[in-house]
Amino acid sequence: MSEHQVVIVGAGMGGLCSAILLAHQGLDVTVVETADGPGGKVHSREVLGARIDSGPTVFTMRWVLDTLLRSVGTSVEAEMKITPLNVLARHFWPDGSQLDLSANPQESEAAIAAWSGGDEARRFRDFCKTTRQLYATLEGPMIRAQRPSMGGFMGDLGLKGLGVLAQLGPMRSLWQQLGHQFTDPRLRQLFARYATYCGSSPWQSPATLMLIAQVEMDGVWSVEGGMVGMAEALARVARRRGAVFRYRSTCQRIEQRQGRVCGVQLQSGEFLPADRVIFNGDAAALRQGLLGEDMRRAVPQDAPLRSLSAVTWSMHTPVQGVALDRHNVFFQSSYASEFDDIFERQRLPQKPTVYVCAQDRPADRDAGQAERIFCLVNAPACGDGNGITEEALEQCQTHTFQHLQQLGLPLQPTPSNSIRTTPQDFHRRFPASGGALYGQATHGWTSIFSRPGSTTPLQGLFLAGGSVHPGPGVPMAALSGQRAAEAVMASLALTSTFPRGATFGGMSTP
Repeated sequence: MSEHQVVIVGAGMGGLCSAILLAHQGLDVTVVETADGPGGKVHSREVLGARIDSGPTVFTMRWVLDTLLRSVGTSVEAEMKITPLNVLARHFWPDGSQLDLSANPQESEAAIAAWSGGDEARRFRDFCKTTRQLYATLEGPMIRAQRPSMGGFMGDLGLKGLGVLAQLGPMRSLWQQLGHQFTDPRLRQLFARYATYCGSSPWQSPATLMLIAQVEMDGVWSVEGGMVGMAEALARVARRRGAVFRYRSTCQRIEQRQGRVCGVQLQSGEFLPADRVIFNGDAAALRQGLLGEDMRRAVPQDAPLRSLSAVTWSMHTPVQGVALDRHNVFFQSSYASEFDDIFERQRLPQKPTVYVCAQDRPADRDAGQAERIFCLVNAPACGDGNGITEEALEQCQTHTFQHLQQLGLPLQPTPSNSIRTTPQDFHRRFPASGGALYGQATHGWTSIFSRPGSTTPLQGLFLAGGSVHPGPGVPMAALSGQRAAEAVMASLALTSTFPRGATFGGMSTP
């Protein structure tokens, strides 16, 4: 047994990745999790005997898990079965038009040429070039880095990187920049949607979020067993390396003594001693003192603007009408009203864009055969208040499924074929979040510097998850877990209790 005991609070993607790396290094790692299985926001709901992914549904940035698993002597292929998707997403508009965005940019360019004309296809080609440059510029100093400072970030960019950002117009919003990229308003709307991957409004998020388009074009995969299957696979790897998982175990407090953490008090009354604790939960829970008054100082005290929440429907039902692919987006004619409703009026959108994940596609289905369907509309993160009434939820459900019906997809949720999840439900599942699914909103270009990093002012306490750097989403949360593990190992090296220069997660301890 290691002399160092690490407790990880939360078995989300960040906590799972930290557990793998630290257990592989021989540390005594215990993961405590309120739910009855791993994944955090990656979770499923059972409807009529079918398990439906009801959180994140998209697997991108495969290199994150490739690097992680190779560093501990295994691989993505050895641990899970994944399949690349040719169609990234199928998009529908009220005018009856439809566009597939493909993993092959030449196929997308040809589809856009046939759909909107050669000029717009050339603009798409230029857009792809811009997003490739942007991603290449920001991957190192932003995505892979420990929490960046403004000065350090500018220095790491160098003159070439600063030139790329200057050409982009970093002070512009994503919506403004896309107006310079495209003339067809449907394409502007399509790529503006990527702001919602960070839980943000395209009218207020920075133009740099265009790089998410490149992330998807680099590849989207489906996972056998769903995204929950991925979380379960990572937990198996961690257990094989020696990590212990304690499910249905809620952390009541993180304890500290003489200025450093000393362990975790469970709701059951049990105390788990630890000289390092990684908190893989929403940073707002620390800010609000839910893990103990002493923990408030671990994160900045000014509460940032919350990101989007959602109303979702997990369904098992036959599907008819328009042909679905795995990932489908049904747009409204007016896009701005959705974000005005959510961020300005703090109410459910009157005209929501609807995301539909058909989890048994793209395989052919027999007519009348029930399918696993997940529908999502964006919502304000006010699940801890009184702003979302049952009447408003019913109205939102009516608007959502009327919109799908008008665009050719007749779906009807019933108490037997569906489970609805609301911002209130997400808030109960993720305390202090208000239902926000992405931590803080990425509004304004300096917002990338305001997320907490993996280290905290409280000695021995580290952070992971979508509310900390580098941000929300499965691959980013996984990276945050790696950054937290690196910070733990660095802290051990600095106290001369771990050999310097040890290879760790593709990096070396200082």
